[in-house]
Amino acid sequence: MSAAVRRKGVTRTKPTKSAAPAKAAVRSGRRGSRRFVILTGLSGSGKTHAIRALEDLGYFCVDNLPTQLIPTMAELARREDAALGKVAIVVDVREGEFLATFPRMFRRLRATKGVNPLLIFLDASHSALVRRFSETRRPHPLAPDRSVSEGIAEERERLNAIRKMADLILDTSNLTVHELRDVFMRMSREGGSGRQEMVVNLVSFGFKAGVPMDADLVFDVRCLPNPHFVPGLRKLTGRDAAVVRYMRKQPATHDFIEKLTSFLKFALPHYVAEGKSYLTVAIGCTGGQHRSVMIAEALKEPLASVKGARVRVKHRDS
Repeated sequence: MSAAVRRKGVTRTKPTKSAAPAKAAVRSGRRGSRRFVILTGLSGSGKTHAIRALEDLGYFCVDNLPTQLIPTMAELARREDAALGKVAIVVDVREGEFLATFPRMFRRLRATKGVNPLLIFLDASHSALVRRFSETRRPHPLAPDRSVSEGIAEERERLNAIRKMADLILDTSNLTVHELRDVFMRMSREGGSGRQEMVVNLVSFGFKAGVPMDADLVFDVRCLPNPHFVPGLRKLTGRDAAVVRYMRKQPATHDFIEKLTSFLKFALPHYVAEGKSYLTVAIGCTGGQHRSVMIAEALKEPLASVKGARVRVKHRDS
């Protein structure tokens, strides 16, 4: 078990000895035997959970380190006698001088011989951040006397320059705590390939309850025959065998699945190449119980073969 000490907003964590080694490639392609990871990003994007994941991977972790101390920590990390083979720090707007001093400091750090820092920027959608602040009832650090939404918008604008400097941008909008940890575990297993799998969320929904806010692509399957009007099928869902058999018997269903699968197999690799972390494909019918559920389930298997993409299915309204 690792030990942590908190003092004046700074968390210092000793690495666990059994954790697997993690590797990550920096933008320049340079590699060093020692890892120096800097985590930053929007407030509420999951930096605390991310630093805990790195702790589990054996990193010496420091949360809320003052920006002016980063070069000192980097110097310690590269010393053989310091026993700090893997270091991860979190810096963000909680530290008053961060926005003004970090870009210049990080450029100098990148140019320092023997230091190969990896800058990871955690991002999330506006709606996801608003929801998280609402759930925790915490004020936004940039808007203690204003709305959370205003604070998020201001922080996003002010962090844009730092975001552009990042080696890796992780969108945590749809990530659970466990999935965020899995991202860093995959970074370790992939040996620093510099590219993570894109998670494809196939989400079934009903138009009567509205289109999912985080949908990237929306497909309307209300053109297909509706099991709702078939006696014996109304109370079932698109996961039930009887509904699947009924849908499969319809020529339109076969053609729809074939053409949509073909399009997504073409499009998904391009999204992967663009570096997108998450893609939400929303499939909608009237109530979100029969047709959309069946189509989403039918797409999962053929799309599983798309290289660089990991497919999962969610049913919002069934």
